[in-house]
Amino acid sequence: MMKLSVVILAAGLGKRMCSALPKVMHPIGSKPMLAHVFAAAQSLSPDAIYIVQNAIRPLLSECFKPEVVTNPLCKLTWVTQAQQLGTADALKSVLPYLDLSEREKEREGEEQVLILCGDTPLVSAELLDGFMKSLKPDLVKEHSCMGFISARVDNPTGFGRVIRDSQHSPIAIVEEREANAAIRAITEINSGIFCVSLHLLISLLPKLSNQNTQQEYYLTDLVQLAVSEGKAITAYLAPNAEEVMGVNTRYQQALVERLYQQKQVQKLMAEGVSIRDLNRVDIRGRLQCSPDVIIDVNTLFEGNNKIGARTKIGANCILVNCEIGEDVEILPFSYLSGVTVGKGCQIGPYARIRPETVLANNVKIGNFVEVKKSQIGTDSKINHLSYVGDAILGTSVNIGAGTITCNYDGLNKHQTIIEDDVHIGSDTQLVAPLRIKQGTTIAAGSTIIQDTEAGKLTLTQTLNQRVVDHWVRPVNQKINK
Repeated sequence: MMKLSVVILAAGLGKRMCSALPKVMHPIGSKPMLAHVFAAAQSLSPDAIYIVQNAIRPLLSECFKPEVVTNPLCKLTWVTQAQQLGTADALKSVLPYLDLSEREKEREGEEQVLILCGDTPLVSAELLDGFMKSLKPDLVKEHSCMGFISARVDNPTGFGRVIRDSQHSPIAIVEEREANAAIRAITEINSGIFCVSLHLLISLLPKLSNQNTQQEYYLTDLVQLAVSEGKAITAYLAPNAEEVMGVNTRYQQALVERLYQQKQVQKLMAEGVSIRDLNRVDIRGRLQCSPDVIIDVNTLFEGNNKIGARTKIGANCILVNCEIGEDVEILPFSYLSGVTVGKGCQIGPYARIRPETVLANNVKIGNFVEVKKSQIGTDSKINHLSYVGDAILGTSVNIGAGTITCNYDGLNKHQTIIEDDVHIGSDTQLVAPLRIKQGTTIAAGSTIIQDTEAGKLTLTQTLNQRVVDHWVRPVNQKINK
């Protein structure tokens, strides 16, 4: 039975990123690049994963914490490359952990070592699965398997070129720094992804030389060395070259981010979601949508969001860790975070709904309304310019414009409870802790500091409206001129 170990090379300094943050910790879709590669590696159910870090920048092992470990039997081991002597040297630092002597006593079959790059976040589980299946079973059995993933690109600048013989078999990979003009014209490039039998890897690595312009040990030299010893090499051409696109600069990071977003958008649209502009949606996390959801331009989704059927998300909205029901309309410029929204609600425009808020069905939250840590009952309305915090609202409550719950006394937060069928007039202050009982009507401009009586009109202001005789409206002299 074949045993699989995965090595993720993440020891590069990333100098061109001009950042104190390790390169592979820079985000794509809000997750570190390394997290995407780690997830792809886990999809193969390996027996072990080794991540190679450098000893110069802040240790990756201190800042990268895998979100999900799909196989608890798969051991993650951090390996530190002592000096920056090249990709082959980084791989050599893992060899002590791959010692054959003890392993061969415990198992049957050959071990394969899959080598990935920590700065290729678009690599997919499908690509890696196809690559592993392309490896020749007889060579795997004979402990002499070696393969790599290549890609054809319009602009190969910066990549190692794949050299093939007259039978179209790969015989070498030449780094661009070492290539002449003819080799640089080749458009088939090395992805940096290799798979090598452990026996073969242990045999070849010590034979590599650093006689090159960089005086480094190149992993790509393994190909020519293996061919010179009569080993057959498998070159698996990536169906989509974008999946092996690496990141070395901020500009490349932005390009890869957009490719990542397009991939998320394509998946959603295949599931029945309408997206108004493919290039003006950002999904930084997980977005799950039912059919006939409509997403307008400049929308941002962070964390885990779930949206029900026929819901419309307006332009310039931000949703963070929200669960939105069916037939909801979120109007432009609204910001929802940590919110659960029932069916048929209307929110916005310019609404802010903060964490731990739950809206029941058919709730209306209007423009310039802020709701925080509150439960809003079915058919209730907070239409304009209000703040409701730490509150529980019953059904069919109507909150007038400019109403606020005064929930903070400078030390503690207090709760306001508003029972069913309450009507609150504009410009009202509700000083918590407070209970507004069922059927209460509160007159505009009131400050309520005590529990109300059910079904009664409550007001605090004294009205003394009068007319001022002999008053003359001031005249704007400039206008008259």
